[in-house]
Amino acid sequence: MRLTDCHNFHDFRRLARSRLPGPIFDYIDGGAEDETTLRRNTASFEDCDLVPSVLRGVEKVDTSVEIMGQKLSVPFYCSPTALQRLFHHQGERAVAAAAAQLGTMFGVSSLGTVSMEELRKAYPGPQVYQFYFHRDRGLNRAMMQRAKDAGVQVMMLTVDSITGGNRERDKRTGFSIPFRLTLGGMTQFAIKPVWAINYLTHERFKLPQLDEHIHMDGGALSISRYFTEMLDPSMSWNDVAEMVQHWSGQFCLKGVMSVEDAKRAVEIGCTGIIISNHGGRQLDGSRAAFDQLAEIVDAVGDRIDVIVDGGIQRGTHVLKALSMGAKAVGLGRYYLYPLAAAGQPGVERALQQLKIEVERDMRLMGCSNISQLSRANLRKR
Repeated sequence: MRLTDCHNFHDFRRLARSRLPGPIFDYIDGGAEDETTLRRNTASFEDCDLVPSVLRGVEKVDTSVEIMGQKLSVPFYCSPTALQRLFHHQGERAVAAAAAQLGTMFGVSSLGTVSMEELRKAYPGPQVYQFYFHRDRGLNRAMMQRAKDAGVQVMMLTVDSITGGNRERDKRTGFSIPFRLTLGGMTQFAIKPVWAINYLTHERFKLPQLDEHIHMDGGALSISRYFTEMLDPSMSWNDVAEMVQHWSGQFCLKGVMSVEDAKRAVEIGCTGIIISNHGGRQLDGSRAAFDQLAEIVDAVGDRIDVIVDGGIQRGTHVLKALSMGAKAVGLGRYYLYPLAAAGQPGVERALQQLKIEVERDMRLMGCSNISQLSRANLRKR
């Protein structure tokens, strides 16, 4: 299978699976516990149907949106995800380049493998920095200041990960950062020599956003240990309100799932919220983000930018989310599989295909711009 054979999400997933060692593929692919929420994230879109309008004059279609002060040419962006250079040696560089080419936003994770400064310098378009709330308050302030000094426009605090989810696939494979080849795992890596060659012949794997604060020379710091030992489960609304004030700019919370929490986010001065269950990787049995979208938009959509992520695999999924009231959608696995499969050309192909799908589907819906999408276009089964 080649990149030119990839025409949808599932094709990219198959190609990524053929090229990645098993433990790394499972890290991208897997969710928490029984992976019920992971499956539900996409299934929720299938429970909602589009009702198109005809004869609306849709020769020209405008797919642009504005979220948190950032103008995007398409109503989707690349959410920040961790460890990207483990999936392909280009890592965040490939994703940033592909997003810039399309004119959309990309995110850099505090567990990212390329520094936010390098990416900010190379790609001056919209960039969001995602971080977690650490026990060390000085570290939190230092990370925010570093992002501000780098020129990052949007700060994103993930609030659904005060402890790591029970990701049983990772437990079985012993997935950890930085990755250490073990005798037990050699077989899985031996049959994927291209990945191993690329990993070993490019720059050393590192976490530049955290390397001043976490020393991993004494052995692998597992992802679960990072969440257990570094992050602060006592994080409260007062803590976040203080951070919002300190940042004094575009600030969004990722992982909001209830109306009450959305209202609190407005009260403390956030400019955006991302309805998300972390791709089904945290609390299994959590409701799908799309299923929570309507009630949250009805409660706060006129006061804060409401974004949704989780389970997006098609242009029609994007349109359903926008019709329900989301300002934009975030992508995760949708670009990670193409990254793993082919680096920058893979991400570019996947994002371009989604753009084409959105444009085609808008024409078929009888909508020439995003503002014309509404719940009148939807029917729940």
